[in-house]
Amino acid sequence: MGGRRDLLIVVAVVFLLRLPFLNQAIQGDDVNYLAGAQHALIDPLHPTHAKYVFLGDLVDMRGHPHPPLNAWFLGLLLALFGDVYEVPFHAAYIPFSLISALSMLALARRFSPQPLLATLLFLAVPAFVINGNSLESDLPFLAFWMLAIALFVRASDRRSIGLLAASALSMALAAMAAYQAIFLTPILAVWVWLRARDWRPAWAATLTAPLVFAIWQASERLSSGALPAAVLVGYFETYGFQALEQKIRNAIALTVHTGWMVFPVLLPPAILAAWRRRDKNTVFLFAWIALFFLGALAVFFAGSARYLLPMAAPLALLVSHLPRKWLAAGVALQLPLSLALATVNYQHWDGYRQFVRSLSGEMRNRRVWINGEWGLRFYLEAEGGLALQRDQAVRPGDLIVSSELALPIPFTMGGGAATPLAQEEIHARLPLRLIGLNVRSAYSSASKGFLPFDVSTGPIDRVRAELVSERPPSLEYVPMNAPEAERHIISGIYGLEDGRWRWMGQRGVLLLKVPENSAALRVFFTIPGIAEGPRHVRVLIDSEEVAEGRFPGPGSYTLAAPPRKISATTTTVSIVVDRIITAPGDRRELGIILTEAGFVR
Repeated sequence: MGGRRDLLIVVAVVFLLRLPFLNQAIQGDDVNYLAGAQHALIDPLHPTHAKYVFLGDLVDMRGHPHPPLNAWFLGLLLALFGDVYEVPFHAAYIPFSLISALSMLALARRFSPQPLLATLLFLAVPAFVINGNSLESDLPFLAFWMLAIALFVRASDRRSIGLLAASALSMALAAMAAYQAIFLTPILAVWVWLRARDWRPAWAATLTAPLVFAIWQASERLSSGALPAAVLVGYFETYGFQALEQKIRNAIALTVHTGWMVFPVLLPPAILAAWRRRDKNTVFLFAWIALFFLGALAVFFAGSARYLLPMAAPLALLVSHLPRKWLAAGVALQLPLSLALATVNYQHWDGYRQFVRSLSGEMRNRRVWINGEWGLRFYLEAEGGLALQRDQAVRPGDLIVSSELALPIPFTMGGGAATPLAQEEIHARLPLRLIGLNVRSAYSSASKGFLPFDVSTGPIDRVRAELVSERPPSLEYVPMNAPEAERHIISGIYGLEDGRWRWMGQRGVLLLKVPENSAALRVFFTIPGIAEGPRHVRVLIDSEEVAEGRFPGPGSYTLAAPPRKISATTTTVSIVVDRIITAPGDRRELGIILTEAGFVR
């Protein structure tokens, strides 16, 4: 009866954690998985054979840091419901929470003297409570990870080929949900060494995840000509995700998050007691924690708390050997904190949803550009908005919706002026923050601090909508450091550097005031020392080429066009270079360096 009671309690707690958040707004990286799901409706076997805009760049989704299982599942939901609906989509993810919880209960009955409290400690982990309400791959991966280990342990105890096959299937599904499933191999190998050293099928089963990865990578290589892992590594290098500073911050944040997976005061006595015990079960749990944590240090870069969800089970199992009163107190303190953080998370993402709804009238019959990521981008794209790309030309009448927090990119108004239309601060009622402006939380990223969460009453984000209005150019000649320079840049010319000059891409476009009388056009530029070989540079007024030249290599140059009379009051001047370069850690396409350009009398 006790076992059945525990099972019912665990199921009830899972539903109590999930049902209040069924209307959770689309959040975080949900939007990227939904992009894969949409492509899955077109090409079911290859949901990642698509391109999408990320941080202003058009990127190949084959380089997405997760295999396609979650995109397939979301694609199935899209096929069933016809569109994205928060409530049924989140309800469809509840089974993953149930699989995780019941697998934990099965493991707790094998490893813990207090299985129910061990499972409740697992359910109270902040990342389980918070990230279980997203449409990202964290919970599907955790479900199959937990199920694979629970079945593997049971199979080795009973020497059951059937249970072992079921475990291998779960490993395969975990592998198709996240690359870190490969850590199952060394973790389960430790278990086999300790408990089933002479059982060869178990040794073979531990290789399931790397075998599945190899098959999937090979099939992708044959069907698309590229290895997803190679594309991913390329983006790691492009965006500097594996830079030393990133790795150090990742390590610090993951260490902090480990201390908060269960209520922190429980960990020191639990580790001390486990060290004294050091039986085979305890050795396995320590190995599980150590191997996964070391793997997380090696492969992750942002230091997010959700990365460590596969470590929650062994930590809870170790802690569950403490006195019952201590465990009950730990659950009683940790669970309300996790729910409070989940509530703050809900209000953050709902703020974007509400802001977009308030703009629905303004977005009709306008081109809308989205300068941000995450849930803000999803709701604006659902209304027909387009993700802003680097050097995107905007025009009068366009609406630009930006966020201070959601990874905005720099851009120019293309000769126009921004007229504020709407602005809103996004707040949460509780003074807790997972992410936000001027907070030190590393919950989602260690880029701003190392706290597991922060305490603040400040705004989480500021979002604004600006209408691009026409502003005639005021300058005939534009030094790149002139205060008015930005309003004369249409596209292809980047931000001011060293207070004097600006990089441009392959084509830079300026909007200039036309002199009353004939005037020559001059462009002052530098070919940088990192460029190799000659450069061919052309200058066009509107679409007519007026000057061109071939320049031998690095140095400062002037390209001039003869005087001419232009009948219009304004004109565009385009500077075009035949070759571009890229620099390590810089995602821009770099052509030449501009210092001045315009009409001279």
